[in-house]
Amino acid sequence: MNGIVIIGAGEAGTRAAFALREAGFSGNVALVGTEPHLPYERPPLSKPLDGAVQMKPICGAEALQAAGIDYRQGVSALSLDPDARAVALSNGQTLAYDRLLLATGARPRRLPCPGAERALDFRTYADAAAIFSRAENVKSVAIIGGGLIGMELAAVLRGKGITVSVIEMAPKPLGRAVPPRFAAKLHTRHEEEGVVFYLGQGIGEITDDAVLLADGSAVPAAIVVSAIGVVPDTALAEAAGLAVGNGILTDSFLRTGDPNIFAAGDCAAVAQPGGGHMRFESWRNARNQAEVAARNMAGGREIFGAIPWFWTDQYDLGLQVAGLPQPDHQIVIRPLDGGELEFYLDGGRLVAAAGLGLGNSIAKDIKLAEMLIAAGISPEPQALADPGVNLKALLKSARAA
Repeated sequence: MNGIVIIGAGEAGTRAAFALREAGFSGNVALVGTEPHLPYERPPLSKPLDGAVQMKPICGAEALQAAGIDYRQGVSALSLDPDARAVALSNGQTLAYDRLLLATGARPRRLPCPGAERALDFRTYADAAAIFSRAENVKSVAIIGGGLIGMELAAVLRGKGITVSVIEMAPKPLGRAVPPRFAAKLHTRHEEEGVVFYLGQGIGEITDDAVLLADGSAVPAAIVVSAIGVVPDTALAEAAGLAVGNGILTDSFLRTGDPNIFAAGDCAAVAQPGGGHMRFESWRNARNQAEVAARNMAGGREIFGAIPWFWTDQYDLGLQVAGLPQPDHQIVIRPLDGGELEFYLDGGRLVAAAGLGLGNSIAKDIKLAEMLIAAGISPEPQALADPGVNLKALLKSARAA
């Protein structure tokens, strides 16, 4: 028996390694990670503590050893041979496998403009360390990209008193993943904090001290950060002949077209019940997919069907979104002390919820909303809108029914 090889030691790959042991798998488990660190979580990278970038380990070396996980640190997978069931590594070694998990994650999308090499990426610990180290000695930063990562970084840098400009090609920031009303509220808060926005603007060139916009104007910047999103790392899978699209294509069991190869995390595009494939980029999704893939590699047949969820903290505001809000959903608003919730109904059934409030004030309500979504209920809109109606009571009634 050659055991299981996992390519990628981020949240998905590392969680899958431990989940295999929890599922009772006793064979060899090899975890291959490119970075020269123990596995760490990415969300804390945008939230430095006392000016220093946080490296929050997913696990320690002792935990890896105790679980019998062979962690290949600072090593990359160069090629994959599905017929021979073998992976060639950058250190010259070859790993044979019975089952393989591709948890290769995603890599920063590249700017296509002249001077793009001057922009710093924001994806790894090394990226974050470089940005915050240099930010200690500058007065202005331009962030290209008004998505979640760019806006989180803007909030942190403004907290340090740095002049921040956000350049976004779309007509408004946070337009892709955040419900419009909450995106507008966060946009307004950033403006109140002094962030300057350049919206609907393309990039002409990045120079040593500015970003030149397509309209010819210049945005002064001692540091430029590129935060225009990521693309799934599918190169290894594609070279091996596996089907890829916006990610490595899998079925609902997280298997690729090769029954011995699975994919999970930011690199995986999972078959959906209504057709097509969908890729999710979030900490919880990586963890959930990893656990399902691990149990299936260990012999299970579990369909991946977790409810998508993500969060962002900007200034003293916390946003959480559960499910997939769509423009054609019926929206029901519930006011809360220090915030508000939005519920999304599709044909009367609750399918998504979002909340924006001070600190972590909406976390409990979003958790209850997730449970209501999972229960598949069709609540009365008036009950959802009324803050006097307890969500826990709605859940209890739904379960009783």
